[in-house]
Parts: sequence; C-alpha cells; structure tokens
Amino acid sequence: MGVQGLTGFVEERGAFFTELRVRDTKLVIDGSSLYHRLCFASAVDFRRGGDYGPFAAAVRDFFGSLRACRVAPFVVLDGGRGADDRKLPTLRGRAAERLRAAHGLSRGDGGCLVPLLTREAFVQALGRLGVPFVQCFAEADREIAGLANRWGCPVLSLDSDFCVFDLAAGYCPLTHFQWQSVCAGEGAQGCYVPARCFSAEKFCRHFSHLNKSLLPLFAVMNGNDYIDLAALEAFFSKVRLPRGCAAGKGGKHVRLQGLLNWLSQFAEPAEAVDNVLKYLKKHQREETKELLCTSMEDYTPSDVNLEDFFQTGKYECEAARKADLPRWVLDALAKGKLAPFISDALILRSTFLHVQVENMQRPSAHSTALPIRQVIYGLLLKVSQNAEAASPSKQTNKLPVVCEFDRLQKTLKKTFVQAASLPTDFCDDHFPLDKLMEVPTSCRQMLLLETLGVKMSLLESIPSHLQLPVAVTCYWICCSEPKVKLHQLKALLLMIVSGELHRITNNPDLTVLRAEDDSIAYNEFLKWKEKKLQNKDFDLDAAHSFCQWQCCLQMGLYLNQLLCTPLSEPDLSSRLYTGTLVHRLYQELKSTPSVENLFSFSPKMTRLYQVLLNTVES
Repeated sequence: MGVQGLTGFVEERGAFFTELRVRDTKLVIDGSSLYHRLCFASAVDFRRGGDYGPFAAAVRDFFGSLRACRVAPFVVLDGGRGADDRKLPTLRGRAAERLRAAHGLSRGDGGCLVPLLTREAFVQALGRLGVPFVQCFAEADREIAGLANRWGCPVLSLDSDFCVFDLAAGYCPLTHFQWQSVCAGEGAQGCYVPARCFSAEKFCRHFSHLNKSLLPLFAVMNGNDYIDLAALEAFFSKVRLPRGCAAGKGGKHVRLQGLLNWLSQFAEPAEAVDNVLKYLKKHQREETKELLCTSMEDYTPSDVNLEDFFQTGKYECEAARKADLPRWVLDALAKGKLAPFISDALILRSTFLHVQVENMQRPSAHSTALPIRQVIYGLLLKVSQNAEAASPSKQTNKLPVVCEFDRLQKTLKKTFVQAASLPTDFCDDHFPLDKLMEVPTSCRQMLLLETLGVKMSLLESIPSHLQLPVAVTCYWICCSEPKVKLHQLKALLLMIVSGELHRITNNPDLTVLRAEDDSIAYNEFLKWKEKKLQNKDFDLDAAHSFCQWQCCLQMGLYLNQLLCTPLSEPDLSSRLYTGTLVHRLYQELKSTPSVENLFSFSPKMTRLYQVLLNTVES
C-alpha cells in the first residue's frame, strides 16, 4: 500500500520522526491497516484457516489501551473498488501475491496470509466494543485525511501515502505505536501510548527545503497503487538526478532520493510538471500531463464530511450519488452491514474471491459456494434487467453476468458467472432492490434457506445465533467436492461447541448464571488442548474441506446481510471458527474416537453437540 519504497526509506532514517505521547485526543484510524497489523501480530498459524478468537481478543486489547489513555478512536475502512476501478491492476497483482503465499504455505513454507473472514470478524468486534467506524464508498485515504484535518488529530495507519498528505497533526505509523506498552505518565496528565509521528517538515527540510506541495508529484512519479507510468521511464533514463547528501550508501533508494533532490529546485508543482514533460516525446506530453495532474489530486483531503456521519449516521459522497444505489444499500454499506464485495458486484459486476491455504490441484474452495453467489448476483442485478433490453447486444431473457477473479490451480483467472434467476416473489416488479426490505421476513428467510437447501423446521432446535452456521454446514455437506468426511464434520461441530463453551464461561455479564459443570468441562477442554498443542501434522485435503466451509459461511453471511438478516448474524469473534483447533480435533478423531466425548462433564454441551450432529446428518 502506498508509495513504492517510501516506507523502507523513511524507516531507515529515524530523523524524519518526532516522539509523541498519545493521550486525551481523537485518533483517526485506517481500519484496513489496523486489522492486518493485529491479525499478523495475534496469529500463531497461517496454514489452518485462521483463529478468529485470539484476533478478536487483540482488537479488544488494542481499544482497551486507547480507552485507558482517554483516546477517542474513529475507524475508517476502505469500501469497494469504486466506479472508475482505477486500482484493478494493483489489486490483481496483490491477488497473485496472495496466491503465491497461499501456495507456499500449503507446501510447508513460511509466510503470512490474512484468513478469509478477518475483515468480517474485525467489523463485528468494532460493533461489539462500541467503537465508532465507517466504511467508505471506495478507497478511504482521502476521507481519513479530511477527517483528521477537520479535527486536528493524528492519523494512525501503515500506509506511506500518509507521508504525502498534508496532515495538520501528522501521521503515526502503526509500527511505532506502542499500544502494548502504555506508560503511566507524570502527575495529573495520566497514562499515554508512546508513539512516533512522521514529520513532513523534517522530511522536506532534508531534501534542500523541498516545497511540501511537491510531495504528491513525487509520489505519482515514483509510483503508487494507482499509477505506474511507463512514459516516465523516458524521463528517468534521460534526466540527471542529483545524488544529494542523502544518497550515501544509496542502493535501492537512489532513484527515490534523486527524484526528491531534483524536485527541490522547483517552487511549485506546475513548474516541475512542465520540466518533466520536456524529457518526453511531444505526442506523449499532453496525455502524461493530464495523468500526472489527475493522480496528484488523490493526495488532496476529501470533502466528504465524515464528522457528519459520526454525528448523524448519514454518509454523503459524490461518487455514491453518481452510482445511483438505493438509499438503504448506501446506508448499510457505510455502517459495514454490507461488505464491499456487494458494492463491487453491483457497480462493477466484478468481484475478487480471496484464496486460502488449500489444495492447489483441486478446483478453488470458492467453487463450492458458487450457487450462493449466483443468488446474491441475482438479487443485486435483477433491477437492471429491463434497462438492458434497450441494448441490442443483450436480450431481455439473458441473465446478468458477473466477472469473478479466482484461482485456477496456481494462477489467477477471471471467470464469467451468470446470476441466478430468482423465485417469482423476488422477480416481479413489486420488489426491485430498493424495495427488498419491504419483502416479508418469511419470504426473505425462505429464499436464504432454499439457497442453502435447508427447511426452517430443521433449525428450530438450534440456538438462534448458530442457525446460520448450521444451515451453511448442511449446505457444505451436500455441495462439497470431494465429499466431507465424517471426522471432518465431527471436528467442525466439536469446534463450534468449544466456542459456545468459551462464550458461556468467559461471559463478563454476571447475570448469566454459569453452571459449575460448564466450568469443569471448560477446564478439562483447556487441559486437553494444552496437551495436544504439539501436533504438527497438516492434512492438505482436510484443510481444503475446511476452506470450503469458510467460503460457504462467508457467502451465507453476505446473502443473509443482503436479505436484511432473516437469521441472526453469527459472532465470528466468539471462536465460531478456530483453525488450529478444528485441525487438531480432526487428527485426534482419526486415532481416538473417544475425543467425541470431550465435553462429557457438561450435560448442556453434550446435548448441544448431539443436537448439532443429528440436525446436519438428517
């Protein structure tokens, strides 16, 4: 993320930072940077599909530290790709990197990979902790900068683009934000988080008093997430960049430093752009100039007023208005009640499916959830079928098509997927997308359950917060290829029961009466878990199967959200899925079937396991 090479360059030179004690302030947080950072810090294993419980605990501890220092956090998350889809080449590159990392992990190499449902777990954790957050319509950087400047408070992120924005109170990189080492502070001022703040003034002073307004041009010429100008190679091959005092041992940052020193001779961006163009062929100049100037605008703080959103809950932005989405969809996107996947499918008819550590010889784990995605696409795109009759290339009876980026073995491929045709309740003109909320709950619930191949009568004995995961599990058993093994199913259900036991025994609400046998069962389970931690076996086919379950759960969640939650939303952060545990249970069940009686000390948990097993087997 951000300007190529800038983070490394700035980190190597501590001189560009000032020490900061963060307390008694608002703090605008780049949500995407934060959940990546906390995910990598809390994970002990990246091969087994993620442990969302420890991740949620890290989120809770992080915001606990802020609260102790009287810091008011406001989290701003990226939304979808936006109608112009300018980052598509960058996103394809990242998806290919993710695929390489997943393949390496599947073979036993090291590496990191964000588990599939991390973002959903993060959004749920924010909601439960009462942390104010917004999901922007597209890329969040400009809106983060705009809000921080409106409030005169720092930005917390891990994105070198924030070195380029003109920020009133500066940018704190997450690498230097020591939230786990809160200091007591002296006297009445109270405790604080030790941090470091990037100083654009010190940075510019270092490069012959470079004018700060030239930093956006530097970022664009050097290359960022939006632009990689081939035309500028002519400039770099001809111009003589000064090495300057910073070049010293130079190496990988020579071009970056040379460019900054070269720019320092100009008073303002227009003059510098004119000088860049002199090095290009005449026919390239006009187009390059336009591209440079448009790209520099990416570093002007946005005029979207997020303060309004945090006060009134209304999110207004020009791009969203132009996209002409139903009001309820815009509100749900801003409140994180719908995922960016939904806006990408709706606006661009194009989605990315994130790869996991799966068997690369097999079809993508996401193929299992394809019928669920087709129903989502049908709900989103049926609204524009009539409009398309006007276009001669598409007949009225043709269903809309969505382009999906997913893996085919070890390469990223795009596939065109047809939206599902929906039952008549949803297809007639009474209920286009903007009236979806007016469809009776019973009809919305029926569409969800029919998609998952389950009847409500089957779920009545299941606690409401587990109904969706159980319905998804029934779907997974029916649709997975190769078929789910009984040990895999039992391991998954035992894992869900252990999550329930954890939730009950760790509930801070003292009005919830805790049965003593639940506590005993939980302590026995912890002892078993501790003993079995050593098991390093990794079964790639089992991993593939559990990846399929997560893909089905993700799309089940999205469909449930789009239908305005006819079933309760399951809480991912309460250990609904724990990858290391489900793999260990699977290995144990193969050799020691009695592991099925792991919760025998608690009649309640034993009963829950039996109910879950009977439901999914029927």
